Amino acid sequence: MENKSKKNILNNSVVRMIGALTIVGIISGAILVFVYKYATPRIENNIKAATNRAIENIFPDAQNVQKEKDIYKVTGKDGNLMGYAFTAEGNGYQGTIKLLVGIDPEISAIQGIEILESQETPGLGAEISGNKFKKQFKNLSVSEVITYVKNKKPEKPGEIEAIAGATISSRAVVSIINKKMEEIKRQRL
Repeated sequence: MENKSKKNILNNSVVRMIGALTIVGIISGAILVFVYKYATPRIENNIKAATNRAIENIFPDAQNVQKEKDIYKVTGKDGNLMGYAFTAEGNGYQGTIKLLVGIDPEISAIQGIEILESQETPGLGAEISGNKFKKQFKNLSVSEVITYVKNKKPEKPGEIEAIAGATISSRAVVSIINKKMEEIKRQRL
């Protein structure tokens, strides 16, 4: 009889534990759904705002930006086409790198780049977000494939200098831009 009593107590404990875990799981799931529904529109708005700021940084005189598929068409005060902007992403050293690239109307030169997202190593790969690195892309010809050089100044058109100690991040940015430019040229804006 004593054995039966111990089994009943054990069974009751297991049932209570399973019940408690089920309730906690349901409540946790409901909280996650609420947070997701609450946060998603805010995240999308922040992404849109960051993209707009990046376009303004590349095209400071832009007055109108129209999104057509994945391409932003940028026009000035007089309505003339200033260029195009597009997002591009790929793998860096520690994760995804997402950039916004502005190009001229003829699709022959980059007007500028902005880093939208990066988890590169602070002090090394994170330098891709710095002005010194980004300035190298201003007016850089895209008629040929962009290349990078290490530990020396660029000597040829279409070359940039890789960040010392962060060649992988520099190479990733160049690769991301080259891949997307190939795609853009095929679309023939």
